[in-house]
Amino acid sequence: MPFATMLRGALAAALAFSLAACGINSVPAAEEEAKAKWADVEAQFQRRANLIPNLVEVAKGAAENERTILTQVTEARAKATAINITPDDLTDPAKMEAFAAAQSQLGAGIGRLLASFEAYPQIQSNQNFLALQSQLEGTENRIAVAIRDYNEAVRKYNTTIRTFPDIIGAKVIHGAEPMVPYKAVTEGAEAAPKIDMTTN
Repeated sequence: MPFATMLRGALAAALAFSLAACGINSVPAAEEEAKAKWADVEAQFQRRANLIPNLVEVAKGAAENERTILTQVTEARAKATAINITPDDLTDPAKMEAFAAAQSQLGAGIGRLLASFEAYPQIQSNQNFLALQSQLEGTENRIAVAIRDYNEAVRKYNTTIRTFPDIIGAKVIHGAEPMVPYKAVTEGAEAAPKIDMTTN
């Protein structure tokens, strides 16, 4: 084999390796991973939104005194399901914050609803309520895991597009923008909730 052919082969291999190391493949792979994780987050929020009408219907018959909380939860669900985030919106901090605010408001309403039921033993003993409560608690856990996984994928993507040599492909070829991690925006979330069990 002539030396020139070997040299061309070596140069082609070196060029392919250098392109691969410049984010040609790693940037889109990291971006798609983050988008997939965001789809998981949305699926869990949708699961929660689908469970709420059932919980509200079970509660209506047993807790007329809690009509205000039920109304707040229903309204918060409507707001939360009205805000949609597309994969293109994952780089828009304002849209991500609005989505997080709506979901936090819904989560807070569910928390108040479940806490208020502690004062009503007849609701606690209702099998339908117990099953729905268990489903909601499981969904909240799934949401937390999905958000954690999404934020980790965003961290990896944002790190990929900011570090050498991937930054070359990220900026020059892909025009990559950093994605926004999901942040809970519930005010006072760091403090334990206070439950008032007194009746008027």
